[in-house]
Amino acid sequence: MYASSAPSSSLTRLYICAKLERVFFSASSFKKIFFYCFNVQFIYLIRWCIKPISKHKMCNRALIVSVTGFYPEAGLEKRNGAYRDVRRLHRVLSKLGFSVKILNDLEADEIYEAFKTESEKAVDSCFVGVISSHGEEGVIFGADGHPVRLGHLYSYFGGLEMAGKKKMFLIQACRGNELDDGVKIESDGLSEVSSVSECLSVPLDSVVVYATPPGYSAFMNLAGSVFIQTFCELLEDGGAELEVTRLLTRLNHHIAHHFQARGQTLGGKKEMPCFVSRLTTDFFLSTDSRKKQECEASLRARKSSVG
Repeated sequence: MYASSAPSSSLTRLYICAKLERVFFSASSFKKIFFYCFNVQFIYLIRWCIKPISKHKMCNRALIVSVTGFYPEAGLEKRNGAYRDVRRLHRVLSKLGFSVKILNDLEADEIYEAFKTESEKAVDSCFVGVISSHGEEGVIFGADGHPVRLGHLYSYFGGLEMAGKKKMFLIQACRGNELDDGVKIESDGLSEVSSVSECLSVPLDSVVVYATPPGYSAFMNLAGSVFIQTFCELLEDGGAELEVTRLLTRLNHHIAHHFQARGQTLGGKKEMPCFVSRLTTDFFLSTDSRKKQECEASLRARKSSVG
């Protein structure tokens, strides 16, 4: 009885298909459906194209490699306070719009690989690389105690991907065992030969900033290093708006005139950063394009007035 009063499932499907057939093959209905689907898909296509661009907008990048602890067989002391440098650098550079990557306690081969990988990635306008470890002239040490040649790291950034981009390298490491008494002394020339060789590997549009001159020690304590902490302090006080060589000159002046080590052994000792520049145009760490344009316009105006 009940079977005759309600259509079977197969009859229901046939009925629905027939209705759909009439709707889809009706000229007016087909046009409406077609244009509706086209418009919806077009909107989704536009959204799909725009979304990845805004999500993955190219930015400036920074790589911070800090070696605090070393393997027992390396025979190198733990660098207490280095983590404070990393934390402050991350905060300051992030505020300037950098995408910051931090790698801790890498072995020598891993440090090479990390910088090589970064050199093959695109950046908006500049890259900042920071290395903090024990070191000697021309090298720093990985967590395994093996040396990493700084010149080799710099040379990675001479490729096409980084061509025309600004590069800054900050090296917080000793470059020898001498202590700076704050007086001028004569160099023996040996460290100068090594430094010249290292400088030749610095690519164009790059600046390398060392915590200390060749042959000298760099200071680190529980509060961090005087070099990195002062650099961050200057950036926080508006130093990012300065052209980089002016910023680094202020860094040198501040440390040379305001820092003096304390304690019975190191009391009175000084530190003096130095930098090597192969920049061919002005370099600003600030990502605010308006400020950079204003500075560049001011520079052009001064040049034209002189000419």
